[in-house]
Amino acid sequence: MNALPPTALITGVSSGIGEVFARKLAQRGYRVVLVARRRERLEKLALELPGSEIIVADLTLDSDMTRVEQFIADQSGLEFLVNNAGFGVPGSYYAASVEIQDRMHRLHILAVGRLTHAALKVMVACSKGNIVNVSSMAGFFQAPFSVSYNATKAWMNSFTTGLYVELKKLDSPVRVQALCPGFTITEFHDNLGVDRESIPRSLWLSAEEVVNASLRGLERGKLFVVPGWRYRLLLAIAGILPQSFKRFLAIKFTRP
Repeated sequence: MNALPPTALITGVSSGIGEVFARKLAQRGYRVVLVARRRERLEKLALELPGSEIIVADLTLDSDMTRVEQFIADQSGLEFLVNNAGFGVPGSYYAASVEIQDRMHRLHILAVGRLTHAALKVMVACSKGNIVNVSSMAGFFQAPFSVSYNATKAWMNSFTTGLYVELKKLDSPVRVQALCPGFTITEFHDNLGVDRESIPRSLWLSAEEVVNASLRGLERGKLFVVPGWRYRLLLAIAGILPQSFKRFLAIKFTRP
């Protein structure tokens, strides 16, 4: 009897980094479960990935979140979770509606926390599994016009670090990773109205570069994966700068 393939569940999978994760993991023999809000995108991708399954869900809604949690709880073969769903909000914190700020916190924090909790119950019991939380370089900084986004990604970095040390303490082989890309060519920045020409071309990464870096990092057991040597250099420099100077730079040079 042939063994069933392991399952990988990816959120925010209808485009960009999530879509590339789905394709890469399917190539590695995973049965991929595609989670996103846009049914047409999911169905189109599922046709290209034999054996895949779709879950149409808005993870900012408790009812949809509960459905996905229950699905995870029923998957004894779950070995990979990618928490990729996310979005940004342009403009000042106070100018955007409180409802959309609430949705962002629900998606970046509550959804990540709850799906990770459900997945770890399965993975720790089976002594195998991988969880990638798609964070951002923004999680290491504070900036005007990106207050909630940066703060929620900082939480994601801290949360993933806590899981890492806890799993090590428990001698669990389950691996967790905070993936922290910089500017990536996806719909994310398009939806924010970012002019790609205003950002140096050398700073743009492809979604494939980001996912490849993540998968290599998992194999090496890396907690933080920052794709691109320029971003790693930026992070190293930022690490030695005083907080007051970093705040000055953010105020001086961040554009609306």
